[in-house]
Amino acid sequence: MRLVFLGTPAFAVPTLERIVEAGHQVVSVVTQPDRPRGRGQHLAMPPVKAAALRFGLHVYQPERVRRPEVVDALRALSPELMVVVGYGQIIPQTVIDLAPLGIINVHASLLPKYRGAGPIQWAILNGETRTGVTTMRIDAGLDTGDMLLKAETEIDPDENAVELSQRLAVMGADLLVKTLDGLARGTITLQRQNPDEATHAPLLRKEDGILEWSQPARAIHNRVRGLQPWPGALTIFRGQTLHIWRSHPRSERGPSPGRFLSLKPPVVACGAGSLELVEVQLEGRKRIPAADFANGQRLTDNDSLGASSP
Repeated sequence: MRLVFLGTPAFAVPTLERIVEAGHQVVSVVTQPDRPRGRGQHLAMPPVKAAALRFGLHVYQPERVRRPEVVDALRALSPELMVVVGYGQIIPQTVIDLAPLGIINVHASLLPKYRGAGPIQWAILNGETRTGVTTMRIDAGLDTGDMLLKAETEIDPDENAVELSQRLAVMGADLLVKTLDGLARGTITLQRQNPDEATHAPLLRKEDGILEWSQPARAIHNRVRGLQPWPGALTIFRGQTLHIWRSHPRSERGPSPGRFLSLKPPVVACGAGSLELVEVQLEGRKRIPAADFANGQRLTDNDSLGASSP
């Protein structure tokens, strides 16, 4: 099948790789422009661009996909179909209408649940035990198009958003290739989404990372897992920001949320139950095991977390 691929992040790379391996003709890969990154602010290419160059594919990096000259360039490619995976811009109707078979998107949730930019993170934040990927035909709405195929998986109780994203990226790649095959054979029946079952998964904000120790331990643990890689689960320790990377919920209770119930291992009282700190990072320092943090900071029973906001 002759197609154009639109994608930017690492999540999209397995899908591009599987499309090429399956023998489809990718006439162009459209991705975001190179952006400054890191302390040196050197230009870095998007992961999808790096993958496209490995395959010797044509790469197109327009600043805005809705601009008339970009639409004309895509039209000139005469694609049968387009595939979008985490491109990072809203696809306008002028682009949606270009390909006879439309635009197929790989979305990291079981639609219509978790429409939006953060489906993986919000599924974990909300304590979901199952999730998956859905292929859908893009329309003018926010992840409201007709569904084609789905694949489900369990979420491990300690799995974080980065780890789950890596698994769903591979699942989505396999599902997309199956979807393309089904469309070519005419064996897929489109299924409309039920708007009454829809939930929203908006972009995370920096303030979403601030932990409230009055919440139950399980809810805080879910935030530690779901807020990765950004903005992270943040609290305050002795006036400095402390980033909690890994944790484990426990049943012990304490009278004051945020106070340490034990020091070896470091366990913090929550609104219900308690949270064992497993891996942490103090502002300006490296990630370390929480036990090393407790020793290095010489924790005492009088220490607490969350006295003020980061």
